[in-house]
Amino acid sequence: MSKNRFPSARAPRHGAPSSVLRRASIGGIVLAVLLAVAGLVAYVTRAESPAPAKAAAPAPASSSVPPSPTATAHAGAAVAAPPKTNDPIKFAKAATEVLWTYDTRSFSQAEHMAGLKRWMTDEKKYADWKSVSDQVPSPVLWSRMHDNGQHAGATVGEGHFPQAFKTALAQDPGAITEAYVYAVTVTGKQSIAWKGSGAGAESRSTTLAVLCRPDRECALVGVLPNVAP
Repeated sequence: MSKNRFPSARAPRHGAPSSVLRRASIGGIVLAVLLAVAGLVAYVTRAESPAPAKAAAPAPASSSVPPSPTATAHAGAAVAAPPKTNDPIKFAKAATEVLWTYDTRSFSQAEHMAGLKRWMTDEKKYADWKSVSDQVPSPVLWSRMHDNGQHAGATVGEGHFPQAFKTALAQDPGAITEAYVYAVTVTGKQSIAWKGSGAGAESRSTTLAVLCRPDRECALVGVLPNVAP
């Protein structure tokens, strides 16, 4: 499954060495619970690598499919506010919806990025903002999409803990208390539309890392590079 549906032609970006060390630090803590989750080792310990290739701009479809209501502005905001919940699955489903939703007609790339930033955990030890920001087109590409009136909406279906995550927890229930970071896989559909047309609804899946401490509301840690079943 592709991790995003934003078309992009961005050049690779390389982070500072400190970012590499931060990911290694995340790995040492989070892997106590999530070691068995497919692809997570690469997520939490990887060195900075080129931004993932984005899908090419979709060709006009023969029939126009209207975007879902989430493709429009969220009550005047570029990105909906995060829910106040301690439920990692509920939070991950809401986060997935905003990650798959954008409106270049009404908001700038900077406004969209600022909206997503509100979903991130303020615990810098765990936050992987780059894995989230990589889901968003560059300012130049966003401007081109704006000229074409491109926007997308999402319909989120099911969310669950990956089987490997549940197995790891069963083997060591206390490990989650080291960081309270949960892996959650979410499925759903995304619809993309632009001036005069649309690309229909495409099924998608993603796995997010979510931090949910007992005494505070959930927050986003990052987007895993691979979907964990």
